[in-house]
Amino acid sequence: MYKEYMSPGVHLLKRYGKYMKNLLKEGRNCWRIDRANRVGFMIDAREYFAAFVESVEQARKSVYIAGWDINSQIELLRGEDSKEGPTRLSDFLNHVVSQRPGLHVYILAWDFAILYAFEREPFPIWKFRWKSHPRIHFCQDDHIPVGASHHQKIVVVDDRVAFVGGIDLTIQRWDDQDHAAHDPRRVDPRGKLYKPFHDVQMVVEGKVAESLGDLFRSRWRDMSRRGPRSPKLTDQPPAWPQRVPAALENIDVGISRTMPEYEKNPEIREVEHLWVDAIRAAERYVYIENPFFTSHAIGSVIEERLSDEACPEIVLISREKSRGWLEEHTMDALRANILNRLWKADRYSRLKVYYPRVPHLGQSDIDVHAKVLITDNEFLRIGSSNLSNRSMGLDTECDLSIEARDDRDTLVIRGFLGELLGEHLGHAQEQVTDTITSSGSLISAIESLKGEGRTLEDLQIQENPETVLSDQQLVDPEKPIDPDELFDHYVPKEDQQTGHSRLKWFVLILVVLMGLGILWRWSPVAEMVDVKSLAAWAEPIRLSPLAPVIVIAYFLLGGLVLFPVTVLIAATALVFDPLSGCINSLLGAVSSAIVIYFIGYLLGRRVIRPIAGRNINRISKVIATRGIISIVFLRVIPVAPFSIINLVAGASHIRFSDYLIGTLLGMTPGIVIITLFTDSLRTFLLDPGIWNILLLAVITAVSVIVLVLLKRHVFRNVKNKDLKHDGSRAREP
Repeated sequence: MYKEYMSPGVHLLKRYGKYMKNLLKEGRNCWRIDRANRVGFMIDAREYFAAFVESVEQARKSVYIAGWDINSQIELLRGEDSKEGPTRLSDFLNHVVSQRPGLHVYILAWDFAILYAFEREPFPIWKFRWKSHPRIHFCQDDHIPVGASHHQKIVVVDDRVAFVGGIDLTIQRWDDQDHAAHDPRRVDPRGKLYKPFHDVQMVVEGKVAESLGDLFRSRWRDMSRRGPRSPKLTDQPPAWPQRVPAALENIDVGISRTMPEYEKNPEIREVEHLWVDAIRAAERYVYIENPFFTSHAIGSVIEERLSDEACPEIVLISREKSRGWLEEHTMDALRANILNRLWKADRYSRLKVYYPRVPHLGQSDIDVHAKVLITDNEFLRIGSSNLSNRSMGLDTECDLSIEARDDRDTLVIRGFLGELLGEHLGHAQEQVTDTITSSGSLISAIESLKGEGRTLEDLQIQENPETVLSDQQLVDPEKPIDPDELFDHYVPKEDQQTGHSRLKWFVLILVVLMGLGILWRWSPVAEMVDVKSLAAWAEPIRLSPLAPVIVIAYFLLGGLVLFPVTVLIAATALVFDPLSGCINSLLGAVSSAIVIYFIGYLLGRRVIRPIAGRNINRISKVIATRGIISIVFLRVIPVAPFSIINLVAGASHIRFSDYLIGTLLGMTPGIVIITLFTDSLRTFLLDPGIWNILLLAVITAVSVIVLVLLKRHVFRNVKNKDLKHDGSRAREP
C-alpha cells in the first residue's frame, strides 16, 4: 500500500506530481515564513550544547537566550568534548563577553511558579546579573497570564544563526544518542546521575534567524523599555557551528507561535493550527515524538482520521511515564483518557504508541522530551510545543517547520526520520530507511526491527478511575482561567467565609498581642510576672540537646488534643532564637501533621466523622483529587483546625508525598511570621527601648500587610499560579 510512496525521489513526483502541500500559511499557522541559507539538526543535548558553545564563541554583537529554565551551573562540554577554558554556562558567557568588546548577551528566563522552586537554581538574578559581566543582561519574564509559562527555547547569535527546539540550557538535559544506563558524564551539578534524556534541536542561518531575533526583542520590550537592537551584521561570516552539517540549504522555514491573550497582546494559536493542518493533510504516515498527549484539538483530529479507512499510519513515541508525582497524577492520567479513546476508534489498526527502552535501566526509562512531527517525508517540524492544551493556547511556544520542494529535501527528511528511529531501535539509519522502503509501511518496519536490547516497546495504559482527574480545565488549561471563577470552583462559599474569618482573627490576634505587650510595660501587669524569670525558666530547654525532641513531643500532644498550632508555634518562638524557633516549629508541626495523617488514614472516614463533624465533607471535597495544591491552600487559608485537616487528609488517602510537600510549603510562611513577631515582642518586653519599640511596630505592620495580601491574593499568586502549572512541569513543560 505504501511501498511506492516510501520509495525515494522520483516515484513520489510521478505519483503525486508535486511535493508541496502548501501547509505553511502566514496568518493562520505561521507568524512568518523566511528563507534559511542553511538548516541543521541536532539529536540530543550533547550535540546541541557543543554547537551552542561553538556558535557563541563566534558571536560579534549579540547573543539572545530565552528558556523555560536556564541554569548557570550546567557543564556544556563533557568527556571527550571538553577543552581548555571555562565550560560552565555562566563562566563561559562571562569569558566570551570579556574577550569580545561590544558583545552583549541577553538572557530571558521564565519567572517560574513556586512549585518549581525545589528544582530550580536559587537566586538566578544573582548568578546572571549581579555576579556577571556588565554586558550580560538578565531578565525574569512574567509578562503572561496567571498560570501560564514561557516555554520557548530560543538562542539567536548576531541575528544570523538561531537554535530552536525542546532543549533548555539547564540541568538534567545533557545526554548523547547512546543513552547508556550508567553514563558517568550524565550528572547534575551536584554529581547526581539522572535518567537518559532524549531531545531534538534545529539550527538555522539566514533571514529566519533575524525574525527569531525580532521575536526575542519583542518579548524583552514587554518587560523593559530598554532592550536590545538588531545588530545588523553583514560583513562578518555567520556564527554557524561547524560540527553541525547543513542538511538543507536555501529553503523556506515557517515560525509558529503560541501566545496567550494578555494585556494588549492578542491570543495567537499558530502552533495548534499547524498541528491540526499537518495531521489532516498527511496521506501516508504521521510520526510524532512528544512527552505529553493531552490536547483536545490534536486528539480530536487524530480520532477523526482514524475513523476513515484512508487514515495514514500514525506513530507516537513518548515517555513510558512522566517524571515525578505531579505529572504522574495529572498528565499521565489525561493521556490515558485520550489514548483509550483513540484505540477504540482505531478500526483499521493505524495507530501505534511506543516508548524507547535501553538495557540495564531497571525500573527507569528514557525521558522522551523531543517535540517532533514528520509527515509523508514532505513535512518536518521541530520546536518547543507539547501535545498538551497548555501548549496550544496558554504557554508561549515557538516551533520551526519545513516543507520539501524536491527529491533532495524528501530524502533529507526521510533520512532524519531514519536517524531518529535508528537511535530508538538500535539500528543504523540506512537499515531503518531501507526497511521502511521495502516494507512499504512505517509500522511494519518498526515491528520488524524491534529486538530484545535497545528497542521500542508498546505503551500499555491501564485505566485507573482513582487517578483520572475530572477537572482537566484546571490541570491542563488551554486558556487563562479567571481567578475569581477558579476560587468559586475550588472552594464553596461557606468555606470561603470560614477561611477569611480565620485569617481576620489571626491578624486581630497579632494586633492584640502588640497591645498587650505595651500594656505589660506601662501598667501594673508588669509587676505581677517577671519576664526575665520566665526567660530564665526556658533556658534549660533552649540549651538541651533534646530540645527538638521536646518540641516535637509537645506538638504531637497538642495535635492529639486539637490544641491550636499557632499557640504552639508562638510558645516555641518564646523559648528559642528566631532561626532555631522556625526550624523547631516546622519540625514539630510537620511531625504532628504526619502522625495525625496516618491516624486518619488508619481510622478512616467513618471513625473520624464524629471528630471532624461537618468539616469532613468540605475538606474532602477540596483535597480528594487535587493533591499538593489543596494542601498548600488549606495551610495558608485554613478552613478548619490544623489537626482536623490532618485527620481528613489521611482519611481521604491523599498521596503522602503530596501531603508532606504541601504542608512544608504552606506552613513555612506562617511559622516565619509568627516566630519573628513573637521574638520581637519578647525583645521589647525584656528591653523596651525606642529601637525595640520601633522594631516591634515594623514587624507587626509587615506581618499584618503580608497576611492581608495573602487573603487578597492567595488564589492568584499561590492557588491559581501553582494549580494551573500542574500540567506544565518542567519538568515541563
